[in-house]
Amino acid sequence: MAIRPFTFFGGKGGTGKTTCSAAYALALARRGRRTLLVSTDPAHSLSDIVGVALGNDIRPIRESLWGLEIDAAAEAKRYIGEIQDKMLSIVSATIVDEIKRQMEISYMSPGAEEAAIFDKFVELMDKESHEAIVFDTAPTGHTLRLLSLPEILGAWIESLISKRRKSLELFKMAGKFEENLMKRAMNDPVIESLTRRRLRFEKSRKYLMNPESSAFFFVLNAERMPILETSRAVALLEKYGIAVGGVVVNRVIPPEAGDFFTARLAAQEKYLQDIEERFGERKIVRLPLLRSDVQGMEQVGAVADLIGEIDA
Repeated sequence: MAIRPFTFFGGKGGTGKTTCSAAYALALARRGRRTLLVSTDPAHSLSDIVGVALGNDIRPIRESLWGLEIDAAAEAKRYIGEIQDKMLSIVSATIVDEIKRQMEISYMSPGAEEAAIFDKFVELMDKESHEAIVFDTAPTGHTLRLLSLPEILGAWIESLISKRRKSLELFKMAGKFEENLMKRAMNDPVIESLTRRRLRFEKSRKYLMNPESSAFFFVLNAERMPILETSRAVALLEKYGIAVGGVVVNRVIPPEAGDFFTARLAAQEKYLQDIEERFGERKIVRLPLLRSDVQGMEQVGAVADLIGEIDA
């Protein structure tokens, strides 16, 4: 069976998406697939669930399974630092402090961390060291902004490149550069950085818009608010052409739960029917409410048995 190279799990905070992403990644590893499990959730709960201290570099979890927790702040700082180093190599000493000040402002600006995370996404997607990558994403709103970046920023970056080129032409005409600096400015680091980012966005769009390459699974509970939020999120991803593979309904109360849950079971049944009506044309997986929180690979393995071949 063909396995998608990239699978994303997301949803409202607290629905169990980290557990589901870890379980699916383990299920792939058990099938012999070299799998990388990546978390972009600022809560960094993946380490606790798999029982391995993960960090900003790839570390082994078990046979055929590796893990990584992306540090958004560190990625943004690294990215801005690379641009700053290139800028400082072509400017005169008189404006070094101003360049550093502008780079600091860029690092603190809204969206800097999301853009840096997306760069990391595409960097990982470009590597061929793993057969499958499973992304445990941040809560829904953050994830939607992240995945919509290629569509939103593509034209904007092209505009920035055009404006930068015009600025360089004006500088040349005005003789603002010294001759040796002029030669180095011909390979402008700003244009180079923007062009590289534009190409990455274009490549990521190809991945995200191809259902054979990637799919997004929403994890939700059988409750009114998660259903409504998921419905809106599915519509938004589809607007941007991103494939939604299905939904995972987590913590479903079993019928034999007892009299205490009678009312909850009745309400749950209505919500489950609502989920079938809203998302019935997609894959729907139901995971039962467990007796305790999932912690450690043994318990993750039990969920992996339940989640099955979600990619089928």
